[in-house]
Amino acid sequence: MCKYKSIAVIYGSDSSEWEISCRSGEFTASRIDGTKYDVYEIFARFGQWSLVAWRKRNSVRNILPEGQRPEIDKTDFSVVLDGQRIKFDFAYIMQHGNPGENGLMQGYLEMLGIPFSSCSSFVSAMTFDKFTCKNYLRNVDYVKCADDVFIRQGEVVPGLSAKVIDKLGLPLFVKPTDGGSSFGVVKVKEEEEFDDAVKTAFSEGKMILAEKYIPGREITDAVYFDGEDVVALPVIEIVTDHEFFDYDAKYNGFSEEICPAPVPDELTLKIQETSKKIYRRLGCSGVVRVDYILSGDDLYFLEVNTIPGMTSASLVPKMVRTAGMDMTDFLSSIIESS
Repeated sequence: MCKYKSIAVIYGSDSSEWEISCRSGEFTASRIDGTKYDVYEIFARFGQWSLVAWRKRNSVRNILPEGQRPEIDKTDFSVVLDGQRIKFDFAYIMQHGNPGENGLMQGYLEMLGIPFSSCSSFVSAMTFDKFTCKNYLRNVDYVKCADDVFIRQGEVVPGLSAKVIDKLGLPLFVKPTDGGSSFGVVKVKEEEEFDDAVKTAFSEGKMILAEKYIPGREITDAVYFDGEDVVALPVIEIVTDHEFFDYDAKYNGFSEEICPAPVPDELTLKIQETSKKIYRRLGCSGVVRVDYILSGDDLYFLEVNTIPGMTSASLVPKMVRTAGMDMTDFLSSIIESS
């Protein structure tokens, strides 16, 4: 017996990642079990929420043409379709960035008492800010955090570049504290590049980090709650010829994502156990992906993705397939365990 009947998959966002969010949301909606749930796809961007497609149990997907897409009633999270009011009883959030990854959408759903697939509003807000999230993990003994300098808009003063470089060395990274898909991230190799990197990062948000460069291998691992325990999926190593795993490498085929990662079994276990400890320490829910740099035997925390990409080519679906799991069964587990 399923806990829920009407699943609303929310995608689109107010951030630079909105198109990727649509791809993730459409893929997720297509893989939700059509024998168990009615699935409704909601495109939400800049306060305009509309129903774009729907699929009743054991039936085909219906796409609504533009101009005929009913608006979502935000007072109770419902929609009127063919004269019938449908109240959604579960939300699968696939909004990368604001408002789906920073806690705003979660807060709205929490106030209405509607269950959803991701972390709580508080945990989403805390993990979305890279600086805040790192501060929850700085003193643990199972993962390291690279040194950094936090800069808020308006704090850029003459001589800042020299002070930052004196502390962190070169090369270093400059990045927004609250963003994804590597938007606004710049690798700085020379001091004269620092000011332009700061401007680029600030184009994505009001707070940025300058972060020490840690040479090593880029590793990622996803973790989820299956209703009984916290489970880690197979580990992936990301290999790219680019300076780092940037937008082009992520989405335009300029990277190789090796799953399972070619590391010794004991190191794989260490990464998976670390991911589960981070999941528990931060109070995560649903499925999250944790990114690392493996430098020698040391594991450095990069960030937590509480709404990880979910296209057919994304990292989490690749981990699920490698684990020998069916994507539809995996999504049912996330829904029913929320």
